[in-house]
Amino acid sequence: MIKTRYQSRRKKMNILKRLSAGIIPIVCLSLLIGCSNSQGVNKLEMKQLNEAFLQGDFERIYNQLSEEFRKEISLTDLQSAGAEFNKGVTEYVFQTSLPIVTNLTQYIWHDQSRTKNLTALADDAGTIVGLIFEPITTYPETDRTYTKNTYQMPIQDEWLTGWGGASEPLNYHYPHESQRYAYDLVISHDNLTYQGDKEANESYYAYGKAVVAPADGTVVGVEVNIQDNHPVGTMNAKNPFGNYVIIDHGNEEYSVIGHMQYQSASVKVGDQVKQGDVIGLCGNSGNSSEAHIHFQVQNSPDIASGNAKSIRIRLNNDVEPIRGQFIKP
Repeated sequence: MIKTRYQSRRKKMNILKRLSAGIIPIVCLSLLIGCSNSQGVNKLEMKQLNEAFLQGDFERIYNQLSEEFRKEISLTDLQSAGAEFNKGVTEYVFQTSLPIVTNLTQYIWHDQSRTKNLTALADDAGTIVGLIFEPITTYPETDRTYTKNTYQMPIQDEWLTGWGGASEPLNYHYPHESQRYAYDLVISHDNLTYQGDKEANESYYAYGKAVVAPADGTVVGVEVNIQDNHPVGTMNAKNPFGNYVIIDHGNEEYSVIGHMQYQSASVKVGDQVKQGDVIGLCGNSGNSSEAHIHFQVQNSPDIASGNAKSIRIRLNNDVEPIRGQFIKP
């Protein structure tokens, strides 16, 4: 099965591995509407791209590629690769859309078997600057297994799911068994996660916000001495979780809340906590690109060896947010 990634070379679309919004350079985004109209092709709405792709309407898609994008791929190449990728596909099911910056949105579809992914990146005018179609690997056995306990997100207000879901395009943790069903949560306003100096932690809406216990339990692990990353964008790979709190919830289920603010944890090992109790503040410590909460539940309190297994989280009210969706506790 082919794996194809097309995008303008000058646009380094590394967003599939990043949380950050508002840091991607946008250059030369222009739509040749005159060209499209002269060929009698109506403008394609982005949420219709999956149908056009499946039906082989690649010329219509090609006409909406940015000028730079068209320099990187010919119509013939797109037609050939797209037709090969479509084999065996009966539908591409919309998963999510996520504003990446003020003028750029990511759209994600999976095929009916959840083995193929189609992702498009487009500006507000519908100009396509990135197109990814690739096979994806899923893990049905672990996907079917949820936590025995019911949890809330470790937040007090509305946050945005930066990463979350049962596929790699929705959740970059997914290929890794130890973090497969982890969530990364940020606060976003007007499609941005910060206001002001983007290198200052204090500019990020999530920084310093309360982090709460996701369920009743006993604190079994705490780290408080990892400095927050500064400037924002530098990362601490030696201490991937940064400052964290680990809680034993019974049933061999342990929540891990990571990247907390330096010296902010308000609990210690042995403390009993109730769901919703404040346990610290959101920070930008560890292997973190900006202030956010990392939340996962696993079958062991061990975070050092990577041998613990992440468990799909049963949340209050049977909600299960995915990338790009807002969530409340």
